[in-house]
Amino acid sequence: MPSPPSADRNPLRHSVFEDAYALVIGCSLIVLGLACLHRAGLVTGGVAGVALLLSYVLPLSAGMLFTLINIPFLLFASRTMGIAFTVKTLLVSSSITLFSLVFPHIMGLSFIDPLWAAFFGGTTIGMGILSLARHQAGVGGTGVVTLWLYKTRGWNVGKAQLTIDVGILLVSLLAIDVRHVLLSAVSAVAISGVVATFHRPGRYTGY
Repeated sequence: MPSPPSADRNPLRHSVFEDAYALVIGCSLIVLGLACLHRAGLVTGGVAGVALLLSYVLPLSAGMLFTLINIPFLLFASRTMGIAFTVKTLLVSSSITLFSLVFPHIMGLSFIDPLWAAFFGGTTIGMGILSLARHQAGVGGTGVVTLWLYKTRGWNVGKAQLTIDVGILLVSLLAIDVRHVLLSAVSAVAISGVVATFHRPGRYTGY
């Protein structure tokens, strides 16, 4: 009886080209979502939310700030999560910065309704994260901390991330009004909703 094919010969396994294409799609969607939220004066959860918040007071794009803020998380990941995870996260973070610099030269947003920006921007970021996650990559940031807490302390990843996101939204009250903070909460829920709905263990076998 012939032996089953090894994992390395699995026809469902992604090729290098497919992984690279997913990275381009994922990072592009994240930058588009950030642009929508920024145009409407909103923030969101995680490092993306911190980057957006700082972009309103600093002369730097949200994408550039995203990478700068990610640096300490990358250093933390290199010590706790392994080099492979860190390299992928660094590649994604650098790509988001690059795409954020290119974005204003290829596309502009003159107007977007804040409620639609919250839903569409959050959903777009979530789809970008999903594209990366399905190819074993991530955006780093607070996700590194929540994964580490899960591995070392057994803390629930969802609850830990929710706590962090609520903290970011509360701090954002110092810079934006209550209405925009509430809309920003919609964007955070949209991001989490996409990932929770479409990325479940055992559903996807393309890696």
